[in-house]
Amino acid sequence: MNTARLSADLQVALGIADRVDVFTMERFRASDLAVETKPDMTPVSDADRGAERIIRDMLGQFRSRDAILGEEEGETGLSGRRWIIDPIDGTKNYVRGVPVWATLIALEEQGEIVLGIVSAPALKQRWYAAKGLGAYNGRSATSARRLKVSNVGRIEDSSLSYSSLGGWSERNQLRSFLRLAQSCWRTRAYGDFWSYMLVAEGAVDIAAEPELELYDMAAIAPIVTEAGGRFTSLDGEDGPWGGNALATNDHLHKAALEILGSIRDDE
Repeated sequence: MNTARLSADLQVALGIADRVDVFTMERFRASDLAVETKPDMTPVSDADRGAERIIRDMLGQFRSRDAILGEEEGETGLSGRRWIIDPIDGTKNYVRGVPVWATLIALEEQGEIVLGIVSAPALKQRWYAAKGLGAYNGRSATSARRLKVSNVGRIEDSSLSYSSLGGWSERNQLRSFLRLAQSCWRTRAYGDFWSYMLVAEGAVDIAAEPELELYDMAAIAPIVTEAGGRFTSLDGEDGPWGGNALATNDHLHKAALEILGSIRDDE
């Protein structure tokens, strides 16, 4: 791993996040925000499309040889380096005026996610990480705080965050998810990216979602792992590749996987 190159990539991505934050905040709660429904029945706003266009334009300026995968415009380019972006994670919150949303930017090199940024300007928060360089919360290197997951070692002492219950039912795992939730000390639905950032901060111990896309997870995974946690699919596959996610402080991962796999809804 070329640490100097990775550090330069991180600075480029942080600069892009700065620019996108200005745009998304300008459009947040705007009276003329235009919202449509995509074929998959999820909402998309003019801010989603505009934010992705800014990211693509800036990557074209600073990293023109790299491929890009984005939620709104799909995949472009062929390269061993691929930027994976979700211009606004939490669009449903964004269009309703709820401040829990973020821009996600990740870099994949030769099949491995090596960099992730989660920037949530309405919360005045930004999290970022690069492989081997640690995970941080802060808007600049001078003010950043290094992240570390919790040391909680028992499910019954843990705090769990999730997004919703509907997807668990569709996956035939609602009963097992409820079993996990009832085993934990505390549960809250912080939702979307925020659940995982709280795991990385050590404020929450477990986060899980049953149905996700790569662009939902790519930026999140390295922040969790660089903070000392573990990020896998619900089948235990490391990384953001399985279409769903379980993130923990690592101590609780095996037990959480076992509970989530302990029973099916039709049993």
